[in-house]
Amino acid sequence: MKQNVFFVSGIDTDAGKSYATGFLAREWNKNGQRTITQKFIQTGNVGHSEDIDLHRRIMGILFTKEDEEGLTMPEIFSYPASPHLASQLDNRPIDFNKIKRATEKLSERYDYVLLEGAGGLMVPLTTGLLTIDYIAQEKYPLIFVTSGKLGSINHTLLSLEAIQKRGIVLDTVLYNMYPTVEDKTIQNDTMNFVRTWLEKHFPETKFILVPEIKF
Repeated sequence: MKQNVFFVSGIDTDAGKSYATGFLAREWNKNGQRTITQKFIQTGNVGHSEDIDLHRRIMGILFTKEDEEGLTMPEIFSYPASPHLASQLDNRPIDFNKIKRATEKLSERYDYVLLEGAGGLMVPLTTGLLTIDYIAQEKYPLIFVTSGKLGSINHTLLSLEAIQKRGIVLDTVLYNMYPTVEDKTIQNDTMNFVRTWLEKHFPETKFILVPEIKF
């Protein structure tokens, strides 16, 4: 597999990963970098991935051939829970080989693949495998999504320590400005705090603002 797959995770389930993933894919495609998104495990759906639906709307494109082939949504479970529980309730184990084969095919066809996770870094995929350990195992560079809601500084710094401990390459931090809030006091302070922290502790990491966009 080409070294062109980036894993997208975030501080928690409501960090806006899907929104940020669609935004980044849209921007990279605008710059001539053919980019596809993948939701490696989708829960709470049957037969399709609502997160892939959102990606395509933000990217301004129709479903792709790869979407129709199921390559961008290789594992879907019906119950809206963490993957380890959703797979138990559907009485079907996660097929990690199927996920890997799908990712490899996307990697061959596109310049870049944005592989969106489920929930935050510590979400269990199985009772013995966390999302962050899957990222480290596959040696994917990480694109990490945070936001300006109350508590984000704490969640972000805890995540950064875990990322550093496992030797994961933190390529980019996406700071989600969506949805727009009237009182921007916390949002702006969190943005400046996280940016300054990255400059000191992760100087090679890019920091990108994700604005509210119309789609």
